[in-house]
Amino acid sequence: MKKQKGFSLIELLIVVAIILIIAAIAIPNLMRSKMAANQSSAVGSLRTINTAEVTYSTNYPSVGFSTLASLGGVASSCATTASSATACLIDNVLATGTKSGYVFTVTPGAQTPIVTYTSLALPVVVGQTGTNAYCSDQSGVLYYNNNGTSCTNASSAL
Repeated sequence: MKKQKGFSLIELLIVVAIILIIAAIAIPNLMRSKMAANQSSAVGSLRTINTAEVTYSTNYPSVGFSTLASLGGVASSCATTASSATACLIDNVLATGTKSGYVFTVTPGAQTPIVTYTSLALPVVVGQTGTNAYCSDQSGVLYYNNNGTSCTNASSAL
């Protein structure tokens, strides 16, 4: 009788089952880690927006605060000169409004020059890309809301 070399079907099934158990334990932890990283990135991006708004209003006092698109700029135009339309104060990814699982909006006030603004960061998919909503205004204070769908300056301060 010839001796067969290799693994039996039972041994292979046991190995696959062990791998699936490990994956079932690891994947939720990975998702929570990714959400935490997205939320940290959102807070950092709002701080960047606050700094860019103050810099923008200092450089263009007749305009005041501005929109998210005006704070950014195309890389080629930033190499030569900045303007009130493309101030080159934030990176192009953030200027498009979506970064690290969050959607960012900046709403300037209606007065001229603009002396108020509100910035908002909402998760793209609540519970998957993030759980908290974040916001800020011209005061520079960051606020958060655990519902992930809205945030105002009446929310809890960060």
